[in-house]
Amino acid sequence: MSAKADPRALAAQALAAVVAGQSLRAAAVEFSTGFADARERALMSALLHEGARWWLRFDAALDAMLERPLRERDLDIRALLVLGLVQLEIMGLSDYAAVAATVEATRALRKPALAGLVNALLRRWLRERETRRGDLDRDTATRTAHPRWLIEKLQADWPGDVDSILAANNTLAPLWLRVNRRRIARAEFAAQLAQSGVAAAASAHAPDALILDSSRDVTALPGYAQGFFSVQDGAAQQAAGLLGLRAGQRVLDACAAPGGKSAHILETADVELTALDADARRLPRLRENLQRLGLSADVRAGDAAHPGDWWDGKPYDRILVDAPCSATGIIRRQPDVKLHRRADDISTLAGTQARLLDALWPMLRGGGRLVYATCSMLADENASRIEAFLARHADARAIAPALPWRAAGAGVQNLPGESGMDGFFYAIVAKDN
Repeated sequence: MSAKADPRALAAQALAAVVAGQSLRAAAVEFSTGFADARERALMSALLHEGARWWLRFDAALDAMLERPLRERDLDIRALLVLGLVQLEIMGLSDYAAVAATVEATRALRKPALAGLVNALLRRWLRERETRRGDLDRDTATRTAHPRWLIEKLQADWPGDVDSILAANNTLAPLWLRVNRRRIARAEFAAQLAQSGVAAAASAHAPDALILDSSRDVTALPGYAQGFFSVQDGAAQQAAGLLGLRAGQRVLDACAAPGGKSAHILETADVELTALDADARRLPRLRENLQRLGLSADVRAGDAAHPGDWWDGKPYDRILVDAPCSATGIIRRQPDVKLHRRADDISTLAGTQARLLDALWPMLRGGGRLVYATCSMLADENASRIEAFLARHADARAIAPALPWRAAGAGVQNLPGESGMDGFFYAIVAKDN
């Protein structure tokens, strides 16, 4: 059996690639082709995501159980073992089925000589699972499968909420849609979904949002090709409203790709939008998204921190800075953040965020508004960035965002899972005339 025919083997290869540095999203795309059965594709995806989510727990378990380390070239077998433990402990598969199928996957990986080791380790776990669980649970890092540096940061920034944040990061996020109000009303689209057998609930916290009852292939939903909706978490849907948009305004989305917030801006008001991104490779997807939704913008490649390379010199009435960040607020959607992000990344990101704010500020018209957003949970990237920015610019004043979120310096913060939304930070800065 080839790895492509076996969802566990393919998930192990994908997980090994993620551990080696590939993004989970890219690995999921690369390794999910070739399945004739949609159920096998769904199993492979579930295994990959849960493997990344719980790697730091079960990889530590393997360290304690292996008499000698596996070879570097057998990272796929180590990933397969982690997935075996995930099936037993997280996904709730029957012991016999999980062990048998995982052992069989070693043959699909063309490493039958290691089948006995895989079988022995998983059966040892079953014999010793209570003791092994207890050993892992004594340390917060292995109990919650989070890197120690991040736990310490969260403890410092959110001491009363760290346990709930860590728990939320290990849950599945709901599927949020943003209805394109230029194409269809939210209630009408919800009715169309219901006629197709898809349950969706309206959100009281996002006027264009619907929350689906379960994850699914959104391209198969009614109205996808017609541009009736986009996928966007409820927290990200707050950006357009905070901008205070009015028809005729000149607006900049400074870090626009893949275009979710740009599209929402254009759905909300008749504005002249510049959608900018430093990575030209991401712009085709942005253009495709706008085209599907029936929207248009001035899409440009350019670094917002170096406006001389792309800016025409005309000031903007509104600027959205959806800044590059640690993504520590969306771990439940992107669990590979726990594997790829490092403590020393935060100061580098904070420097980038400060440079973006300082470079963009002269481009804002007097009386205009800048909205700063991140999907980070860390004060160094959020409240501290805005506090330092306000101290550097005498003509800047903070406006409290009108959101029922937690106060975080001059901005507001949503914690992962609150109101069903991702972890997100917003601040609004107005420029004096």
